[in-house]
Parts: sequence; structure tokens; C-alpha cells
Amino acid sequence: MKVKVVCRKLYDYIRYDLKEIAFPSSLPDPPHIRKRRKLTWHERFLVLKEASRLYAASWVRDIGPDLRPNDYKKDDETEGKPSGDKSRTKVTEPSTLEDIAVAARGGMETLRPALQRLYMTRASAYRDALKSFIEGYQEGIQQVMEKKEDSSKPQQDRNTKKNST
Repeated sequence: MKVKVVCRKLYDYIRYDLKEIAFPSSLPDPPHIRKRRKLTWHERFLVLKEASRLYAASWVRDIGPDLRPNDYKKDDETEGKPSGDKSRTKVTEPSTLEDIAVAARGGMETLRPALQRLYMTRASAYRDALKSFIEGYQEGIQQVMEKKEDSSKPQQDRNTKKNST
């Protein structure tokens, strides 16, 4: 009899309590919330397709027009026909994002120096900003101290005139 009770209690513990301890259930939804219907497999596919399209479009927007895939086909077509913009040579320095994107394609050996340049650029920008902040703060303190000195001098002059009379 006791073995049967112990087995039942152990079974109940594993079935109910242990499951709740390992995977706690969330709080129930408030009564005013209506449950949504489940999506069909076709609708799930359409959502995944749209999400991946938007994700890819965001990458293309971030990378820039110079590094977009399939742009080399357009360049080959316009090689024979010089247009006004294409005939001029562009000598511009690549942006930081383009630099890192190109370096990432080359692997870790080319990515490390690009990231070091990025970190050094940011560090120097932060250092310059901190220096200018400190200089401005010191100038502000000097102005306040000068105002205090100027306001205390007339009071001292008044006090000395009163004492002399």
C-alpha cells in the first residue's frame, strides 16, 4: 500500500510540479484580450518572405550603391557609352561603412585593421570632444570667478568708505 502511494505521489510530482518548476507557465491573458487565430502555412511563408525582403532591403540601403550586388552588370553596359556623370572620374574616399563592408568580405585579416582604424578614429574624436569640453568648462569657471571678484570689489570699496567716515 505504501509503495503504491509513494509511486503515485512521485508520478504526480513529475507530471505537474516538476514541469511547472522546469518550464513555468506564463500568467493568463487579461479578460479583454481576444486571441488571434493561428496563421496557415501559406500565410507564414508570406510573412517570412516579406520579412526577408525587408531585411535584405535594409542591408542594401546600409551598404550603399557602390557595393550593391549585380551593379557590375550595369557598369558593363555603360562602358561603351560615356555619359555625363560616368565620364568624370570620381576620386572620393570610401565611407567607413563601405570600408568595413569591403574588409569583411576579405576575411578577418583585412577586417582587423579596418576595425582598428574605426576605433582609433572614434577614440580620437572622443578625446578631442573631451578636451574641448574641459577647456569650455574651465573658461566658464574663470568667468564665474571673475564675476564674483568684480562683485566683491565694489562691496569692499563701500565698506572701506564707511569705515573711513
